[in-house]
Amino acid sequence: MCGSKKEAARAGPRFPPPAPTTTPNPSWALADGSAPEVIGHLQENYYNLCMEKSQKINSFILHILQEVDEEIEKGSEGITLNIAGNSRLMPEEKVTGLDVRYNFVSDVGAYYAARLLQKQHNLVYLNLMFNDIGPEGGELIAKALHKNTTLKYLRMTGNKIENKGGMFFAAMLQINSSLEKLDLGDCDLGMQSVIALATVLTQNQTIKGINLNRPILYGEQEESTVHLGHMLKENHCLVELHMCKHNIKNCGIKQLCDALYLNRSLRYLDVSCNKITRDGMVCLADVLKSNTTLEVLDLSFNRIENAGAKYLSETLASHNRSLRALSVVSNNIEGEGLVALSESMKTNPTFSNVYIWGNKFDEATCVAYSDLIQMDRLKPDNTDVEPFMVDGHVYLAEVSNGLKKHYYWRPTYEEACTNSPNAGFTLVPVGEHL
Repeated sequence: MCGSKKEAARAGPRFPPPAPTTTPNPSWALADGSAPEVIGHLQENYYNLCMEKSQKINSFILHILQEVDEEIEKGSEGITLNIAGNSRLMPEEKVTGLDVRYNFVSDVGAYYAARLLQKQHNLVYLNLMFNDIGPEGGELIAKALHKNTTLKYLRMTGNKIENKGGMFFAAMLQINSSLEKLDLGDCDLGMQSVIALATVLTQNQTIKGINLNRPILYGEQEESTVHLGHMLKENHCLVELHMCKHNIKNCGIKQLCDALYLNRSLRYLDVSCNKITRDGMVCLADVLKSNTTLEVLDLSFNRIENAGAKYLSETLASHNRSLRALSVVSNNIEGEGLVALSESMKTNPTFSNVYIWGNKFDEATCVAYSDLIQMDRLKPDNTDVEPFMVDGHVYLAEVSNGLKKHYYWRPTYEEACTNSPNAGFTLVPVGEHL
């Protein structure tokens, strides 16, 4: 073991390995039965704690701590202990925060996460997504953020904190002035908490990105869009807003469009997986003629059809010069509408990313996008289709690019933060993490 006597004392009591017994793999041994090589300060703490608690040493955690110790010795700052439960790679990227996604933290673990937020003054990123945290755990974490002044990005994605937990986060945003990005997607929020969060964001000037995907809403009156639309009129700091699965229809998108006439900060709007049709595109195409800040628009899994695609393409071709990325994946668009979007790219130099898979391709569509790629107007990494030739005919194959492909999962054989599959977060980088 390295380090001075003072360092050893600060690390706590250290116990030598116990004498050999008949037990083949004592608690302090690694999986292969060998004694761990402890060479750094964090490794020392982990090693001593495992022996003190008679717990088996986790070789993966020991390996991660070794890398962190090496980085600390080099003077590096902003290190993450990345122990994501769904990762099959040894993470090597240096990010700022703690990632424990897809484990079993539960409300008990949320208590310790809350204590960590109260005591740790260097943590800026905490990812707790899909960890079986309920309303009580949500309350503990939200209250811990009342006094925390360092955390910038919190992911609670997939934890069923429900309406009760959502209300505590809304109350927290009235007090906290450091959090910049909050992900409450798939948390079973109710209408009351969605309205509360929208109301608080009319005053909060710190939050730059918020994810409210898939709340549990009852009724057909689209109250969430009314309140979030009002928020966008008043808020001048929000950059990124996700409203996937809000049951938004044409009346709801009109509420949001009315706000976008006045809003001059929002750059990324996600209204995917809703019920928006071509009539809603009339409003959106019109607002894009005057809105000069929106850069990424996700309309995936709606039903805008040919007419809606043509409304958008006409605006992009002749008026708008701010939108950079558009996703119309699975919108029941046929060749006429898809070709119209491709034509708009020829006259609009800003429009660089388009995602069209899941629509109805004809030969004219395949030729149009093949020509865009061949003339280098559309970069292969900036779309989700790739042309290929069979018997003299051009076809399009799907490519794994998109706006937020790795939102829920980490790739098996590549980095999670590459630009092509996550173009939305690359073009509008709110926070350092996905």
